[in-house]
Amino acid sequence: MQDHDFIVVGSGSAGCVVAEKLSANGRFSVLVLEAGGTDRRFFVQMPLGYGKTFFDPAVNWNYKTEPDPGLAGNADHWPRGKLLGGSSSINAMVWIRGQREDFDGWAAAGNPGWGFDDLLPIFKAIEDNEAGADEWRGRGGPIHVTDNRGRVHPLTHRFLKAGQQAGLALNQDFNGAAQEGVGVYQINTKNGRRWSAARAFLRPAMKRANVRVVTNALATKIFFEGTRAVGIEYLNNGRTVTARASREVVLCGGSVNTPQLLQLSGVGPADLLKNLGIPVVLANAHVGANLQDHLGINYTYKGRLPTLNQTLRPWWGKMLVGMQYLLLRTGPLSMSMNQGGGFFRTDEGQPRPNMQLYFQAFSTVLPKPGERPILTPDPWPGFSIGLSNCRPSSRGSITIRSKNPLAYPKIVPNAYSTEVDVAEMLAAVKFVRKIASMPAMSEVITEEVLPGPKCVSDDEQIADFRKRSGTVYHPVSTCRMGPDASQSVVDPRLRVHGLAGLRIVDASIFPDNISGNTNAASIMTGWKGAEMILEDHA
Repeated sequence: MQDHDFIVVGSGSAGCVVAEKLSANGRFSVLVLEAGGTDRRFFVQMPLGYGKTFFDPAVNWNYKTEPDPGLAGNADHWPRGKLLGGSSSINAMVWIRGQREDFDGWAAAGNPGWGFDDLLPIFKAIEDNEAGADEWRGRGGPIHVTDNRGRVHPLTHRFLKAGQQAGLALNQDFNGAAQEGVGVYQINTKNGRRWSAARAFLRPAMKRANVRVVTNALATKIFFEGTRAVGIEYLNNGRTVTARASREVVLCGGSVNTPQLLQLSGVGPADLLKNLGIPVVLANAHVGANLQDHLGINYTYKGRLPTLNQTLRPWWGKMLVGMQYLLLRTGPLSMSMNQGGGFFRTDEGQPRPNMQLYFQAFSTVLPKPGERPILTPDPWPGFSIGLSNCRPSSRGSITIRSKNPLAYPKIVPNAYSTEVDVAEMLAAVKFVRKIASMPAMSEVITEEVLPGPKCVSDDEQIADFRKRSGTVYHPVSTCRMGPDASQSVVDPRLRVHGLAGLRIVDASIFPDNISGNTNAASIMTGWKGAEMILEDHA
């Protein structure tokens, strides 16, 4: 039996922050359990190495959803980080906070302290923004944010001009006063290397004597004494180990693993647990429910001008960009696949942007199954304009299949299961084609490859995005926060309703999804959650 003040389950975007902040004052001992291994891998640290980690079982859970009627029966691939840093070690690194209204909506739903004005100081404290400090941006924080405006591919500037020709404003900072418009994405890198939550928070914490990190440690059960969480059982290299927490168990496993562990431990939908022979510690139907995610699709074009395809595909191009990266930490390998993008409204009736754009100066129309060939793109000049919905109304669920902790849970996204989501996406893909038809883009386009010029009618376009859409890897809300124990899993201080000594601090607590990439908001949640824990144990 190992005794610690706090046990942090999961070293992802939030868990790394929690471990760092709980251990900083030296008063408390912290045990961090990570099911995966080290993040010290070349393709993890190289930003465009994202393509190599997308299916790599050494660093990726490689989840699959159930066949989804909303996606034409496809079973979607769900990569999730299985290593130090979690998904912040294998994501595309776009640094987006979300819209003011997202967080003000959390507070208005009965979660005091979670409004935008409450959270802006935390976001600023987290950041070391290369663009400089101002009313919105922070400098000197643990997460280095790179301003790529002077580094993007020339085609990205054409995309920005086409977006303006289509009616969108140029936005120099999506995390500034307003999110709407087109611009260049800021990314969390430093000196050409991925700056994950592990590098920013966990690595410094691991130097402290009061922090112990155990990798290859799969948490299998929360131990309770009555209704108080007192420890964790975990598998480590074939051994079953028990650890005790004298103060709190903090779950940071993310929107898949946190509800899975709760259900395995007897906290969740009563009928599900009883049918699997799991004793019910606390019945709560919302554990694993209310799953929300962003869905995306790419429209791909052949061009008249060279794209990154001509740089990244040939052996000599690989050699050149490889040397540039190894010697100077610059060039395409030092950047995200999404160099530009933006936010727009699908109709004038929308009070704020409800769609996100992505521009990729390369194309991957010809992948093999189980391959994300970012580093070996198509053999012709190609590029993609992608988009995803910001606040879909469809809801899914995550539930365990058995008592076996090694069995992957059942993921049911229910994509495009509402008429609103379908209508919104239809309007959005039409706008992508509008951008492509603007002079700045149309003069360099020779052909629309996907979906192609034969896809014209509304029914054809709907069938196409059902067939080709997929997650953009932002699952949230499976243990959502709220003041009412009958409608949520945790209270506004992230304590699990009805239980003591147990908190959840990760993206599963989001009451609703945010408008944009979820990594920055997950790190913010780790920061705020840790502050509340420290306040309660002062």
